[in-house]
Amino acid sequence: MNALRLLVAYLLFALLVPSIAVGGLPQVAPEAVGMDARHLARIDEIVAEGLAQKRMPGCVVCIGRRGKVVMLKAYGKKQLQPSELPMTTDTVFDMASITKPVATATSVMLLVERGQLKLGQRVSSIIPEFAANEKDQITIFDLLTHQSGLLPDNAVKDYENGREEAIKNICELKLQATTGTRFIYSDVNFIVLGEIIRRISGKSVHEFSQENVFRPLGIQETGYLPREELKARAAPTEQRDGKWIQGDVHDPRAHLLGGVAGHAGLFSTAEDLAIYAQMMVSGGEFNGVRILAPQTVATMTRGYKILGGSRSTIEGAPPNPPVYLRGLGWDKRSGYSINRGELMTDAAFGHGGFTGTVLWIDPELDLFVIFLSNRVHPDGKGLVNPLAGRIGTVAAGAIRDLKSAQKPPQAEVLTGIDVLKRDGFRQLAGRKVGLITNHTGRSRDGESTVKLLHEAKNLQLAVLFSPEHGYEGKLDISKIGDTRDAATGLKVFSLYGDTRKPTAVMLENVDTVVFDIQDIGARFYTYVSTMGEAMKACGEHGKRFVVLDRPNPIGGIAVAGPMLDSGRESFVGFHRLPVQHGMTIGELARLFQDELKLKLDLQVIECAGWKRSDAFDVTGLTWINPSPNMRNLTQAFLYPGIGLLETTNLSVGRGTDTPFEIIGAPWLDGQTLASALNARGIAGVSFVAIEFTPSSSKFANEKCSGVNIIITDRNRFEPLRTGFEIAAALRRLYPDKWDAKAYDRLLGNQKTLQSLLDGKLADEIEEVVREDVNDFLRRRIKYLLYE
Repeated sequence: MNALRLLVAYLLFALLVPSIAVGGLPQVAPEAVGMDARHLARIDEIVAEGLAQKRMPGCVVCIGRRGKVVMLKAYGKKQLQPSELPMTTDTVFDMASITKPVATATSVMLLVERGQLKLGQRVSSIIPEFAANEKDQITIFDLLTHQSGLLPDNAVKDYENGREEAIKNICELKLQATTGTRFIYSDVNFIVLGEIIRRISGKSVHEFSQENVFRPLGIQETGYLPREELKARAAPTEQRDGKWIQGDVHDPRAHLLGGVAGHAGLFSTAEDLAIYAQMMVSGGEFNGVRILAPQTVATMTRGYKILGGSRSTIEGAPPNPPVYLRGLGWDKRSGYSINRGELMTDAAFGHGGFTGTVLWIDPELDLFVIFLSNRVHPDGKGLVNPLAGRIGTVAAGAIRDLKSAQKPPQAEVLTGIDVLKRDGFRQLAGRKVGLITNHTGRSRDGESTVKLLHEAKNLQLAVLFSPEHGYEGKLDISKIGDTRDAATGLKVFSLYGDTRKPTAVMLENVDTVVFDIQDIGARFYTYVSTMGEAMKACGEHGKRFVVLDRPNPIGGIAVAGPMLDSGRESFVGFHRLPVQHGMTIGELARLFQDELKLKLDLQVIECAGWKRSDAFDVTGLTWINPSPNMRNLTQAFLYPGIGLLETTNLSVGRGTDTPFEIIGAPWLDGQTLASALNARGIAGVSFVAIEFTPSSSKFANEKCSGVNIIITDRNRFEPLRTGFEIAAALRRLYPDKWDAKAYDRLLGNQKTLQSLLDGKLADEIEEVVREDVNDFLRRRIKYLLYE
């Protein structure tokens, strides 16, 4: 029964995941980022158990990896009293002590980074009165790591007369332990840090964090003192003075301080917190905005050994280990770490909050786990930290691709022909083979597939076929004739001449057709169409079809761009795919066979050692230009977005040394376009105004003004978004000169074209295609071969 429930949960999960767009983070199926959806579905059982045991009224779980959200789900009730309300994913939560790292420690580290504060600086140098009662040795570092020796909390009455009196009362406190000798988790430490932020910057932690952290990140629902709209969406906690606390801070000391304090008071949602978490995973940067320097993040999140320590008072916590590891404002491994996933790496850092909130981030796994609840509602008796830890364990355990986000290993990848050779060609034993290939059909050590199959003793290579650009990949003409291979003497039938589909005559002497060509990962790159037409022919004539798979050179995770409209299929759009499909040629063959209902004996000889996250440069394979104008990996990454533009009255650099890295036209002003594009702050790319004169192709021998497109951060670069930004800028700047309607030839999507013609911005254009792309993400899952 449990297995059946788990299967149902998994199926629902797989259907739901791709359909949601999360704040500034895209949502994808878990497999797209190397995670197992079925394993993640176990979280449903864990939460159900917690709800049944009344550990909390409800919760929201958000899990992300590699800059994508793989799970965002609400469970149970947001409110039990005075009436019941369902939990929703946009519920606003009192973050409680998550305030400490996210608002306060981040603000402190910004001041350190800016040279306004030092970690080893004594607190008394900023707050002189703090030196009383032997506290003069306490430093900023001591406060951040909870080894100041101050008590966990002083009396609530010390806060009843406002901030100034509260700070005076703190300054009069005595130490419970000698500074630097003992870990004592203390709210007082962070109340003092909040005061330090105010004295150094002249702004409260609320004002400083909004101005320097949350607003730059573009998150609108995170901060202190939530506005009325957010209060209405907030999860209630307990009662205060006979009224339910909703949208007001639960912590009594923060409440008496006006809702703004260094230890508590922050409110947020799962979606907003996911953006902050991704910023930290990415070394302090998100969506082109840098919040912290990479070295600042490293300093903040590394583990500092804290000697001794007090027994944690958090619910269910074990005794302290002999040595704690704490970050600056973050937990690493301590008595408070029961909400930490057991399978997380030593790089992980996180924190919990008294109200039932948990955030853990593991940069080595490129993973974040967010658990938000109002466990204190209605009576303060909930308990969620062990449950949240189990969820973190499941999340880490769902990862199937353990490649480090920080130092990707150099994979030794074998292509399909390498695997076939390794296996002694047994998969083709006794077959009469026709091979569709070109100059890219080579083994890892440089031998051509033609030579290897021709010399194999247990099969007969009978005939060859070539795609667009010909057998040697050198031609850039509209019609190519048949030829003959000089080395073997075999006939080479062109599939880019009088026919683009093998005929019965071409296939009469073979029983198996093998396909081995390097694709580039874009829908309109025609090698995919050549394969599809050949598959149809083999189905019609009863021939076996074997694909020697090769890596997608731009990776197998990112999927983007509009789907091809139904009825628009052509040789530059063989099947309804998004522009950037994120699949290998073998995976596409599996999809084509199923969705086109081809009665075909299909076999894919898979690559060995390739993972979806691998671009070509980590495979160790030799780059061979797949076509005359595809000369390097940078151009391959640019191609899905820039290639769409070449059907318009715009040069994309054909006839120059850098095709697809430049665009321009005689009627265009490069400086104006570069300025407009750079002002957009497009992630991972910048633009430089240039002039060039193509020697051939469009605008041959005419001077063109345009831009050089420079990828500055490939991990953040999105080719389709960049292409849409360029198209939108051209439409806005040159409505009468740029032939925008011609953009649709390769785009193949009327809604997207209309959005462009209507003057929509790139993000609005992307929103038009999001639903279809999410549907494709669901469609493609069962055809994927690689993690």
